[in-house]
Amino acid sequence: MQNTLSTSPTLARPARLLATSLSGRAAVVVGATLFVAACAHISIPLPFTPVPLTLQNFAVLLVGLLLGPTAGFAAMALYLAEGAMGLPVFNPGGAGGVLQLLGPTGGYLLSYPLVAAMAGWVFRSVPLKSLYGRAALAGTLATIILFAAGSLWMAQLLHLSSSAVWTMTITPFLPGEIVKIAAAAGLAASIRNWRRA
Repeated sequence: MQNTLSTSPTLARPARLLATSLSGRAAVVVGATLFVAACAHISIPLPFTPVPLTLQNFAVLLVGLLLGPTAGFAAMALYLAEGAMGLPVFNPGGAGGVLQLLGPTGGYLLSYPLVAAMAGWVFRSVPLKSLYGRAALAGTLATIILFAAGSLWMAQLLHLSSSAVWTMTITPFLPGEIVKIAAAAGLAASIRNWRRA
């Protein structure tokens, strides 16, 4: 047990060095876009809405929580730029490229930089003692922004009533989003504790 505890700082040191160098930060930002892209490809289309069930939102929350507001925003802005250039980073069920950014799910996608920044800012700024509680609050507030942007965009684009918006963009996804927030908060809190070790 003593050997395991004594090696924790040694293991954490390379992660700290990677996060502080300029090239290291750039690599982390690019890696974050790859992580979100991989999670975007884990999706299940739904017959009653153009919005699929996907792990993409979980990835965006985790990126924001771990990288903080500035790097999280930068990573998600780069992710959108990659997608706009036609790289296969978006959900494969969509049109791809700029068309996907301007399509029914564009509001969700375009909100990602703000969602990641909000998650990172709240996690680092709100004075709650519980790391998990702080991360869960950050994820919840960021998800509210995500849902608001996505549902308002789709309502305007498809000329939907408020009840249709609720049914197509919010209700089916609430249980899954609760699980995603809880998972992202748990991982972020655990990784933060490991970094402090």
